[in-house]
Amino acid sequence: MADNLNIALIQSKLVWENPRKNRIDFENKINALDDVVDLVILPEMFTSGFTMNPSHVAETMEGETISWLKTLAIKNQIALTGSLVIKENGNFYNRLIFVHPDGSIEHYDKRHTFTLAGEDKVYTAGTIKLIVDYKGWKICPLICYDLRFPVWSRNIENYDLLIYVANWPASRITAWDTLLKARAIENMSYCVGVNRVGTDNNNHDYTGHSAAYDVLGNRLDTIPFDNEAIEIVRLKKKDIKMYRNKLSFLSDRDQFSIG
Repeated sequence: MADNLNIALIQSKLVWENPRKNRIDFENKINALDDVVDLVILPEMFTSGFTMNPSHVAETMEGETISWLKTLAIKNQIALTGSLVIKENGNFYNRLIFVHPDGSIEHYDKRHTFTLAGEDKVYTAGTIKLIVDYKGWKICPLICYDLRFPVWSRNIENYDLLIYVANWPASRITAWDTLLKARAIENMSYCVGVNRVGTDNNNHDYTGHSAAYDVLGNRLDTIPFDNEAIEIVRLKKKDIKMYRNKLSFLSDRDQFSIG
């Protein structure tokens, strides 16, 4: 069990629908990290950008990117997470992959597909929430539009860290900022969001605003807006325990059922 968890947030531009170039870029950034990093967080659809053309970039769970993630995790003895387009049983998924340092994999399929962009028309929504046990930390990784739905994000599992990977556009970035902070406060959990920067082939602009918040909603990082950036943030288990013991808000949480 690790009392502290060092996470690397990688806020990056993405090459449109070009998994090979994106893998090369991220590999260079990951290999340059300090060796104290425990977990690296990449954006949503980090191999392609937020494409509604899944057949152009889809891979399988035995494909190049999964193999690449395993190799990087084992080589650097770190965990890696981010989402990409996966084809399985004839369906396309916006699938978050969590790779452990031994190369083992867990995954989560995005539940709330983004109807405004037609994601629900081409991707199959997931139904199962994932809680990862990593170094004694309980981690709940979610994807972009999931951020708008507090019941799905609700901390009923007593997780320690809530993660959102995203392609969240500049036009609605205030909602991203506000909801990331709110999810940390209401769930008494660390909350980390990693968003991309740059412009995609649909002329959508992305300004990053990747961030890490503690259980009180205090900002822990200094990542700049608009630019590519990498920052390592240290999370402390003792701070979660202290505030949850002192402020037992989670004991009063409402019970929900997901339809």
